[in-house]
Amino acid sequence: MSPPVSIWRWLAPMFAVTVTLIVASLLIIALGKNPLVAFAALVDGALAGPGLGNLQATINRSAMIVGAALAAGLALRSGFLNIGIEGQMVVGGVTAAITAQWLAGVPVLGLPAVLLCAALAGGLWALCAGLMQLRLGIPLLISSLILNYPAIYLASWLVGHPFRDVTSGMAASPRVPAELRLSPVAGTEIYLSAPIVLVLAVVMALFFRRMTLGYAARMAGMSPRFARASGISVDRLGAYVVFASGAIAGLLGALAVLGEHHRYIDGMLVRPLYAWTGLMAVLLGGTGIPGLVAAGGFFAALSTGAMGMERAADVPREISRVLLACIILLVAARGSARLGGDKG
Repeated sequence: MSPPVSIWRWLAPMFAVTVTLIVASLLIIALGKNPLVAFAALVDGALAGPGLGNLQATINRSAMIVGAALAAGLALRSGFLNIGIEGQMVVGGVTAAITAQWLAGVPVLGLPAVLLCAALAGGLWALCAGLMQLRLGIPLLISSLILNYPAIYLASWLVGHPFRDVTSGMAASPRVPAELRLSPVAGTEIYLSAPIVLVLAVVMALFFRRMTLGYAARMAGMSPRFARASGISVDRLGAYVVFASGAIAGLLGALAVLGEHHRYIDGMLVRPLYAWTGLMAVLLGGTGIPGLVAAGGFFAALSTGAMGMERAADVPREISRVLLACIILLVAARGSARLGGDKG
């Protein structure tokens, strides 16, 4: 007999992490290293370091991963699979870089306007994918994925040619005016994206628990047929949810531009794999906000800690990618096999 769903929701990730640690230990032993030393270096690389610098780096990376997970989780919990988060982040980031140049010298209203434009751009880009499903019958899984590529290549062309900072030796936009930059949290190196994403997580939790539209979204996610029978327009709800999902991603891209890099650099939102790691966090932690945030933080710590593990224990950082893949494979397996649960 399989464990109850509520228990399995917590047992499956714990089981996946435990098995992965065993696999990692065997791999590290095969490399001729001590697993305990390697894991200690990984934890130190993620949470310690001079002046808590490593912890601050983990928090900053967690903000991007958790933000991407919130965007994907909002859609998934409502029954829609938006995997175009990466492209929506890019659209939001490059929109923020462009509008910041137009709104230079407008410090009070300029910053909210830049963030709003970025969120709208990301939301509209996601809505294009949603309309492909609603009007053309192209599954959102496919349309949102495909739209990643024109977003990434269009952004590359913009910052590589017409909107390039010619004084820079890389494909990047001009620097954001000083009055439109987001300063770190006072006395730290933690970017403002971290508290903003935390606020978004609280708002999303309240949306699903306290708002009528959030209840309708949860119902549509659990049973679209029952939702339609209850008088809910699932198609209209889907358009709202997909737009909101893309808006969160677009805002996230703007936060990276305004707070961390102060410009859009080609590949800055793609190479770190924020969006795909956020999707993995949804797989591991589920669409519930606490699990999603915890999973995002875990993956961020795994990534930043891997660099410390490589320096201190001479264990390749690629081991962390192997661990991440093992966790996702084990968690995904629960959906079909239930790891030995009911067969029929």
